[in-house]
Amino acid sequence: MRMTKATRFALGTAIALVLAGPALADIRFWTTEEQPERLAKQQEMAAAFEAETGIAVEVIPVTESDLGTRATAAFAAGDLPDVIYHTLQYALPWVDAGILDAEAATEVIDELGTGTFAPGALAMAETEDGYASVPVDGWTQMIVYRRDLFEENGLEPPTTYENVLAAVEALHNPPEMFGFVAATKVDENFMSQVLEHVFLANGATPVGQDGFTGFDEARTIEVLDFYKAIAEASPPGELYWDQSRTLYFAGQAAMIIWSPFILDELAGLRDSAPPTITDDPTSGELASRTGIVTNFAGPSNPDGAAWADIRYFGITADADIEAAQDFVRYSMDEGYTQTLSIAPEGKFPVRRGNGESETAFIDAWSQLDVGVDRRAPLGELYEASMIDEIVGGLDSAQRWGVADGQLALASKIVNSQAINRIVREYIDGEIDAAGAVAKMNEELASIE
Repeated sequence: MRMTKATRFALGTAIALVLAGPALADIRFWTTEEQPERLAKQQEMAAAFEAETGIAVEVIPVTESDLGTRATAAFAAGDLPDVIYHTLQYALPWVDAGILDAEAATEVIDELGTGTFAPGALAMAETEDGYASVPVDGWTQMIVYRRDLFEENGLEPPTTYENVLAAVEALHNPPEMFGFVAATKVDENFMSQVLEHVFLANGATPVGQDGFTGFDEARTIEVLDFYKAIAEASPPGELYWDQSRTLYFAGQAAMIIWSPFILDELAGLRDSAPPTITDDPTSGELASRTGIVTNFAGPSNPDGAAWADIRYFGITADADIEAAQDFVRYSMDEGYTQTLSIAPEGKFPVRRGNGESETAFIDAWSQLDVGVDRRAPLGELYEASMIDEIVGGLDSAQRWGVADGQLALASKIVNSQAINRIVREYIDGEIDAAGAVAKMNEELASIE
């Protein structure tokens, strides 16, 4: 039987209430969504939850970069909050460390219905007996492309290496139009994310169940050759997210890889990043000409993959289990649309529907306003098929190391930026493909 925080600290709590006077919150909730507007929305939801259940929630902002150390310190002191909104990287390690109660999270998922969640989001937090945490929201990296130009030229959507290269061949006409804008600035995390997506698409990974495995040479050479081809179809220079967006917005790029946070800007809703393809920076013209691809496949991995960032509600070992479960359940059901409304353009619904409708939350999310200087629902800006593609990427969501329990090692490998540097050396002709694979494997083997 699990001992709840209420049981373990009953006497201390009773004394504290007598001394303190006014009642304290029943549960504490740590959130990394600490921007004032986002925090206010979470406090509104907590108030609505209290009005319905009588359970008071203290919403506590925590800077994301401090989350790991704060959780470790709180666990050592027996003073963890009841619920933590956290990134994927903590899910399985925190279960192993005893910080999270996987049984409590699994019970909530089972009650809500495992079939209502995106499979990829669940798989990333899967344990031997259930799930480390409850998936809340996520986003998938996207190939953003000029659908109008693809259709005019009889091109298939860029769902595979082959299709991308065919489109580059047909559309690359610099300086009027670049076939692609590939990330080439090696010290930018943007290049790290883009490369992991491209490697995942071809089933190339540096880790396995026993730790570092090194990249398979044949698969990785396919990745390198593809990336060199799209880099050669890009402008010269050190390229990252800024140039990608600027060139696409100016109508000078056929394809880029970007996060969904581009969706409101693409529709002319943000003055700081206006589309310049027309004379009207508030126009939705470019959005109407755009398509996206989330699941992307290389020749050695026909099923492909979608690179995703997933966030979770973790119920802690110190929690008042029943109250924490009630809060998470509410946040993922009656209050789920409000949860997603914190930032709809980057919070795709990982729970698709409920007992009444299989798409209840997708439908509600698509009607949430996005934008900064002007606002409109995504469902009014983009066709239903594009909304389906945006959300569908979470079905096949992947990251290096997740399936093998090696996410921590994979993250260190990515953060070393050694892959970025060596890929750039290959692009620049300083090393051949086989030499690049060997150099990556040699350097990455020392990371622990």
